[in-house]
Amino acid sequence: MNQIVGKYDILFITLDTLRYDVAQQLFKAGKTPNLAKVLPPTGWEKRHTPGSFTYAAHHAFFAGFLPTPTTPGIHPRLFAVKFEGSSTTTENTYVFNSDNIVSGLADIGYKTVCIGGVGFFNKLTPLSKVLPNLFQESYWSRELGVTDINSTENQINLAQEILETTPLNKKLFLFINISAFHQPNYFYLDKNKPDKKDTIESHGAALEYVDRQLSKLWDIIKKKNNCTFCILCSDHGTAYGENGYTGHRVSDETVWTVPYFEGMI
Repeated sequence: MNQIVGKYDILFITLDTLRYDVAQQLFKAGKTPNLAKVLPPTGWEKRHTPGSFTYAAHHAFFAGFLPTPTTPGIHPRLFAVKFEGSSTTTENTYVFNSDNIVSGLADIGYKTVCIGGVGFFNKLTPLSKVLPNLFQESYWSRELGVTDINSTENQINLAQEILETTPLNKKLFLFINISAFHQPNYFYLDKNKPDKKDTIESHGAALEYVDRQLSKLWDIIKKKNNCTFCILCSDHGTAYGENGYTGHRVSDETVWTVPYFEGMI
């Protein structure tokens, strides 16, 4: 990361609530062609999240604790903030002299922007201001949130405005919390469904919807820069009745296992 930070724009997208098994199944079935443009031939990397719900996971992310590889061992981190005794900070880790990576990037000249999605980014209460207030600029509206069937399209249109108005010589850290997978998502399968019940099938339909929007985002990014460092991951999964669980903030494989990608796009 010492060869990337300060030299390239950074795009960090959390696919809020997306399950690893659904993401990988749709990748293998060829149903997410725009994600396939940036993912390796094997698809998503399987990782474990540091938090079982949005608030906890993002606090960890913004302190440099991204989802961890599922294989045993000590896994070096991309980013870290100074912390005595950290065994996962190596010579390849970019270390910030701050209490979070967002302000750390701002300190070295990045413009930091948050496009919110789920409720922890809506800035309507003191609690939901905590994460967006880490950024120099933050945006949220109901059109970007969980109840809008066009939320991802609206988020990417806003990202286009931000990318097009950021000077070419200004490094950008753009964070997007995509909200479409979070409940309610039944309307991506059947918007007239009378019981309005979310299912693993509607969860997958939400991913296909999100994928259709990403082609525009990749094109916009390419117009600004030849290369951007990108992190794509879920913050946690969610259960649809597996092992008796529904939802998240519980200790279940459906929640702890998330899809992950990092690399230049």
